Amino acid sequence: MGIEIRNVSKSFGAFQALKNVELTVPDGELLALLGPSGSGKTTLLRIIAGLEFPDSGSIILNGEDASSSSAQDRHVGFVFQHYALFRHMSVFENVAFGLRIQPRKLRKSKEEIQERVTGLLKLVQLDWLGDRFPGNLSGGQRQRIALARALAVEPRVLLLDEPFGALDARVRKELRVWLRRLHDEINVACVFVTHDQEEALEVSDRVAIMDKGKIEQIGTPESVYDSPVNPFVYNFLGNVNLFHGRVHSGKALIGGMEIDAPDHQDATDSPAVVYARPHEMEVSRERYGADAIGASLFRIQAVGPNIKLKLKRTDTGQFLEAEITRERQREMDLKVGESVFVKPRQVRVFIADADSLPVNYQI
Repeated sequence: MGIEIRNVSKSFGAFQALKNVELTVPDGELLALLGPSGSGKTTLLRIIAGLEFPDSGSIILNGEDASSSSAQDRHVGFVFQHYALFRHMSVFENVAFGLRIQPRKLRKSKEEIQERVTGLLKLVQLDWLGDRFPGNLSGGQRQRIALARALAVEPRVLLLDEPFGALDARVRKELRVWLRRLHDEINVACVFVTHDQEEALEVSDRVAIMDKGKIEQIGTPESVYDSPVNPFVYNFLGNVNLFHGRVHSGKALIGGMEIDAPDHQDATDSPAVVYARPHEMEVSRERYGADAIGASLFRIQAVGPNIKLKLKRTDTGQFLEAEITRERQREMDLKVGESVFVKPRQVRVFIADADSLPVNYQI
């Protein structure tokens, strides 16, 4: 049960928005669709909802083929980024709207609607605002009302398209925690579209990362962050330092560094890209090993509990980023302009293809 996407493709004129997408979201799972603008996230969500139809492939909802069904017949709850609340209706009537327009044979009685809406307003912790109008609510409150309205018709699946995109950072963080708790209570298949990596990794059970109409990787937040399958996923999930070099017989050669690359034992003098995240960079005043990289400190910035360092390589002029704790900074007392050495503690090596290399790439 839940959602099954089988070999779905969709084009708009000459632009192919989705390319043979396969995806399963079981009941009770909250899956985040993550990717840059234009990657196909919202198109896929709208196809699941019945607001668009695929050129090929199938949409299976709770075991039934819904590929040609109307949006109304799919029993899907959809929450938009900009709330789409009716301004002339009270909060109560906004939530009740979907129940009141159901076909007569399915429509609940006035008393049942009253009970259902009251229960939903309590669920989203806004039962005290039932007689207010949307214009009198904060952005976070409006988004919770939009979610209550989507849940009113007891949807078989719940779809959210950038639901927190119009909110400020503090409210977004609060609503992430609230959405996760709420989802665990309602226990339906849920697909959540976002371009915010932190949001996707914090809220979801699994993450599907999309690019150019395809799913590049799907897995738990931990697995996609720790074990990205290709350079796009690695580069998309947070800041990275990028090095270019060559791989030969399980060894990656990047400038003066030689790094083990056991996944590439068969490579023979192949171009490679090597990634290291800022927190994986070791910074010291002394050179430890011939493969340490000389650099000058360009900027020191305190961000929450950590210190972000921007460094400029003395050999190539390339900028690198490192991240250390405030305690480590107190110990070292680093100053802008001084010379240091940096060395990646952990890297990920990929054989480079045409998309991985810059236009002016040279070894």
